[in-house]
Amino acid sequence: MSDARKALEYVRSNHERYLSELKEFVGIPSISTLDENKADVRRAAEWVAAQLTSLGMDMVQVMPTAGHPVVYGEWMGAGKLAPTIMIYGHYDVQPVDPIELWESDPFKAEVRGDYLFARGSSDMKGQVVASLKAVEAIVRTTGLPVNIKWLVEGEEEIGSEHLGEFIKQNQKMLACDYCLNPDAGMIAADKPTITTGLRGLAYFELRVYGPDKDLHSGLFGGTVHNPAQALIELVAGMHDKNGKITLPGFYDKVRKLSKKEREDFKRLPVKDKDLIKMTGVPALWGEPQFIPAERTGARPTLEVNGLLSGFTGQGSKTVLPAWAMAKISCRLVPDQTPEETEKQLRAYLKKNAPKTIKWELKNLHNAGAALVETDSAGVKALAMALETVWGKRPYFKREGGSIGSVVLLQKYVGADSLLSGFGLPDDNVHSPNERMYLPTWYKGIEAFTHFFYNFK
Repeated sequence: MSDARKALEYVRSNHERYLSELKEFVGIPSISTLDENKADVRRAAEWVAAQLTSLGMDMVQVMPTAGHPVVYGEWMGAGKLAPTIMIYGHYDVQPVDPIELWESDPFKAEVRGDYLFARGSSDMKGQVVASLKAVEAIVRTTGLPVNIKWLVEGEEEIGSEHLGEFIKQNQKMLACDYCLNPDAGMIAADKPTITTGLRGLAYFELRVYGPDKDLHSGLFGGTVHNPAQALIELVAGMHDKNGKITLPGFYDKVRKLSKKEREDFKRLPVKDKDLIKMTGVPALWGEPQFIPAERTGARPTLEVNGLLSGFTGQGSKTVLPAWAMAKISCRLVPDQTPEETEKQLRAYLKKNAPKTIKWELKNLHNAGAALVETDSAGVKALAMALETVWGKRPYFKREGGSIGSVVLLQKYVGADSLLSGFGLPDDNVHSPNERMYLPTWYKGIEAFTHFFYNFK
């Protein structure tokens, strides 16, 4: 019996225990953005560390940062000639609001049909446990053919705020050939997927000020420029009628897609009708010369994430507000930088803001874009593993979101991230009733098991 077969039989005989441990993990309310959950975040870190210790990992530590801790562990017993694979994950989760829309307690995992419902089940505690259990199966049967390092953080859901400094300070400890990062996902349950690119992020808060206090709209309306109206006009002018962003110089460094890249995008099986059904919108929107997959994977965007001004309570109050605020995010593609984007946004505001108001722009969060070479030994090993389990060549896609660790590891460690995972588009990630499709999760554990053996 081959080594891989022995490990796979171990996986299949332990499904019930794996599910039980995942339920235990998602039962910890490790919401990184809320101060009241700080102790829970620590408890989740210690849960991961205990798992690594049980696997025989060395140097297992819950390492402090200026925020939430990072869990580290390693096993270097395969020798210097064997590759070193880092496994990245995060143990923190999003808040559960609005709680009234959950059909079950978000921190008491519930299986309904083929799904496990709980906050973090898909993003990404389920993916962390899949990685742990694949390694466990190999450790308990044949022994690891590669060296392993673990980097599991507690701040991904708040922008990995302190991870960059941690990686910078620990470059030697974190040295590796590849980083397996299952914080991506699949196009569909029958379509294994490898993500080869991520967009970057520049996130801003724009405030517009008018009078020094709220005013009576009957007495001052038409004479004092309403900051809410001025803000809306500024935001509306950031796109033209075709969805193109109007910030000066915004597209100057955007790479043109090659013929092969456009063919890869067209191969993706997601159709317009699928996106309409998934999102509930009446029709899609965006640059007409690009298909939706290109718009979300290879084109930059500017989105309004929130608006606030004046009276928003029940009933009516005829107020002319003193200020208005918008949260604005730009998803960036390779060669664009958050720093240049901020300059472009400021230039737009200086040119277009009327003299009747004052404005203030704060840069709240930045992340760079990343591309991964698709012909590397790591990508080939992962693609082979997915094809072995699913029986079909995986799809290669670029993800519209951002994962801070990918850029940081490229920058400070020189390691490309192998982005995959077994979450699905309808898992309700970041929303009420988050869920994990268990048949895909179990197959994912097997795929990761194959992945490590593919380096032999």
